[in-house]
Amino acid sequence: MSALPQQSGATAPSAPYQARLDARSGATTSPTANVAPGHVQANLAILPKALADEFLRFCLRNPKPCPILAVSEPGDPSLPELGVDIDIRTDIPRYRVWKDGVLVEEPLDVRHVWRDDLVSFLIGCSFSFEEAMLDNGLPVRHIEQGRNVPMYRTNVPTAAAGRFSGPLVVSMRPLKPADAIRAIQVTSRFPSVHGAPVHFGDPAAIGIADINKPDYGDAVDIRPGEVPVFWACGVTPQSVVAAVKPEFCITHAPGHMLVTDLINSRVAAL
Repeated sequence: MSALPQQSGATAPSAPYQARLDARSGATTSPTANVAPGHVQANLAILPKALADEFLRFCLRNPKPCPILAVSEPGDPSLPELGVDIDIRTDIPRYRVWKDGVLVEEPLDVRHVWRDDLVSFLIGCSFSFEEAMLDNGLPVRHIEQGRNVPMYRTNVPTAAAGRFSGPLVVSMRPLKPADAIRAIQVTSRFPSVHGAPVHFGDPAAIGIADINKPDYGDAVDIRPGEVPVFWACGVTPQSVVAAVKPEFCITHAPGHMLVTDLINSRVAAL
C-alpha cells in the first residue's frame, strides 16, 4: 500500500479526503462512481462485536463479493490504514440502518445510532477497477449515463459461516463480446476489489428475471450487440442481512462508498 497523503493547514485536501469531507458536511449525497479517480473505494458493513467473528469468517469464505480491505477495533470509528482523519460514522454520502433485518432509515451520518460495540468491515468495491477499464478504452455505461451502477440479487448461494448466508449480489456493465473478454483480462488483476466477472450473457441463468429492473441502483441501456457482464458485488452483505436478520447493522447505501486514500494501482495483482 502507498503512504497516506499528509494534510496540513497550508495544503488543500487531497481528492479522496475532500470527498470524505464533502460527505461529512452533507455537501454531497450522491453515488461515488468516478469520484477521486485513481483511489480505492470501499463498501461498508458494521455489526455488533458479538457477530463480528462470524461475519469475518463469512467474508473469508466469500472473497469474490466480500474482499476485506480493513476491519476496525470495536467502537472505533477511525480507519487510519485507509486514510487521513476517517470517521466511518460520517464520511460516506448515505448509509442504511437495519434492525432485525429490516431497513429502518437511510441517514447521511450514523453518529446518532453509534455504539461502543460496533465493528466496521470495509470491503473492496468494483468502482475501483472501473478506472482500469476506462484506461483500456472499455465503456462503463452507468458513468456515461450519470447513473448508479445496476445491481441484482441472484440465485447463486454464498458459502455459509455460522448465522451468515444468503444470495450473491452482482453488479452489471454491458459490453460487446470482444470488450467483455478484455474486461475479464483487465479486472482479473484486481482480486481485492472483486476481480474478474462471475457471469456474462443470459441473466436468467443466475436468477435475474428482468435485467431492466435492478434490485439496487439504476437500469442502464444495453445496446444492440452488447451482452450483460456481471461482477460479484459488495452489496452482498445487505442481502445476507435481510436473510439473517441481525438485531442491528449499518451498511452503506448502494453506490455510496467510502473513498479511501489507497491507490488503485497498488492493490492490483502483478
